[in-house]
Amino acid sequence: MSLKVGCQLHPQATNVGALRSAWQEADAMGADSIWVWDHFYPLYGNPDAEHFEAWTLLSAMAADTRRAMLGTMVTGNSYRNPELLADMVRTLDHLSDGRMYLGVGAGWFERDYEEYGYEFGTVGSRLRQLEADLPRMRNRLDQLNPPPVGRLPILIGGSGRKVTLRLVAEHADAWNCFGPPENVAELSAILDDWCAKVGRDPAEVERTVCIAQDDVEDVGRYTDVGVDHLIVMTGDPFDLAPLQVLIDQRDAGA
Repeated sequence: MSLKVGCQLHPQATNVGALRSAWQEADAMGADSIWVWDHFYPLYGNPDAEHFEAWTLLSAMAADTRRAMLGTMVTGNSYRNPELLADMVRTLDHLSDGRMYLGVGAGWFERDYEEYGYEFGTVGSRLRQLEADLPRMRNRLDQLNPPPVGRLPILIGGSGRKVTLRLVAEHADAWNCFGPPENVAELSAILDDWCAKVGRDPAEVERTVCIAQDDVEDVGRYTDVGVDHLIVMTGDPFDLAPLQVLIDQRDAGA
């Protein structure tokens, strides 16, 4: 599999015009994927800065772009009913002509839960809920009429060795973690072990990695440890020069 590259646009301390310009530019540049995160408040900087909701943004992104796969990196599972989430992403898959990922994780940002009235619980309770909800999402996708247009891969984000990576092996088409390469190699080996335990070919799981803007040189450091898809993270002002560095290496056959 050749390397894929993309960007995550942070929907904080910005405006809709800047976000739209950035995702349109990234798509025109030839990005393989464009993502936003699924939170309700900023994750860094001014905690009360401007912020926008992910799935509503994805509706506009689906209409504004033509090439890139789209998704949340990743959706907080606790924030929405799993059947509703499956229906939302199926509808966006039609709007985008089959270019959606369903990215999901157990959730972790306590302020989202407290201010929006969700039960925060514990790491264990959120993981148990994710484990229960993943089959419900898959089942609902199988029942929806019309079905998704594209393949609509389910991506799970997280690095928990005992539970999250097992859930990836059991349920996911793709998995996301963060650099550096040494971290990816360690976690990827654990995921391979879980795949063996559940009777899954580890090659079936796309390995995606989020990286910082200063970590885009020499992508071979990541492809050497089995990474399929690199995603550079950026906030406003949306500097897409690091994305271009990734695209150039991808096009050169990195």
